[in-house]
Amino acid sequence: MPSVKIRKVESKNDLKAFINFHYSLYKGNKFDVPALFSDEYNTLSKEKNAAFEFCEAEYFMAFDENGVMKGRVAAIINHRANERWNRRNVRFGWIDFVDDKEVSAALLKAVEDYGREKGMTEIVGPLGFTDMDPEGMLTWGFDQLGTMPTIYNYPYYPEHISVLEGYEKDNDYVEFKLTVPKEVPEKYNKIARMIQTRYNLHVRKLTRKDVFQGGYGYKMFELLNATGKDLYGYSELSERQIKQYIDMYFPFVDLDLITVVEDRNAGNKMVGVGITIPSLSVALQKCRRGRLLPFGWWHVLRALKFNKTKGVDLLLMGVLPEYRVKGANALMFADLIPRYQARGFEWGESQVEMESNEHVQSQWQHLDYVMHKRRRCYRKIL
Repeated sequence: MPSVKIRKVESKNDLKAFINFHYSLYKGNKFDVPALFSDEYNTLSKEKNAAFEFCEAEYFMAFDENGVMKGRVAAIINHRANERWNRRNVRFGWIDFVDDKEVSAALLKAVEDYGREKGMTEIVGPLGFTDMDPEGMLTWGFDQLGTMPTIYNYPYYPEHISVLEGYEKDNDYVEFKLTVPKEVPEKYNKIARMIQTRYNLHVRKLTRKDVFQGGYGYKMFELLNATGKDLYGYSELSERQIKQYIDMYFPFVDLDLITVVEDRNAGNKMVGVGITIPSLSVALQKCRRGRLLPFGWWHVLRALKFNKTKGVDLLLMGVLPEYRVKGANALMFADLIPRYQARGFEWGESQVEMESNEHVQSQWQHLDYVMHKRRRCYRKIL
């Protein structure tokens, strides 16, 4: 009889146990940045997450013979992405497990079996419902502080995957740590001046009225849909998803750290956007088991409103392809860097970038930067 028992999440209490497992497994880890419990619950809830318009999922937990939980994993089918890429993939995500190869193998087998039952021919991951969820298993940079939008995992995770039959690299990501310069690089200023004159491209800073009543919240995500449509595994965000993200996050963001680029020759068409936020890594580590109460809210507030953090997360950045060669990225950085300096930020995190995306990586060339993390998505034919 196998010593690992797999059980499906079937109740709200099961889902809470599924979420809480990560906090227990990583308790005291100085590099892991735990997600807020409420965010995890809303994302995994089939009633709350708008992605279930085009996704289906099941969640599995692994237990030992004594009934002690040893691991978890989500099995997700994104029908929109499968149609877009002409694939029949089941995704695995939210995967955590103790250092026991029988546990990790049993969890992935549960996802494989679920995928086969649904007619899928491949398993890929770690991936979430969409690109708005964390993706990619950390394979290098285990001694670096994590970020809110990304996954941290122990070094033994990829070691477990490497010995499982059939799993191979599907996509690799890299991440960069950028030093906030004392002065805006002259190259950025020069390009910014040139493209304002030559192409009539200009920065627009937004108000909350612009975001919530003027349609700019939707415009930003529609632009990110357009710039991300050809990226690995991307599925277009629906109108309901966009509304959900706007309502969840934009009441709290510092709009001064969001920069929009518009083409005034095209009726103020939005052609680029940079959404950045103060790093919440340390603040989230101080939220006990992902809860804002009793004192976690204060640490998050200090980071978001009072800039009591040394880092900034370059959360979502996109420029329409035809405007990249015109230097719209430089215009964004020329606007944002002085704002980072004024807040005392010392470094920034690029978030995940496809290893093969040389264009995105080239935008850091005028800054001091180091590639400090790597992560991987795996694939297996079923």
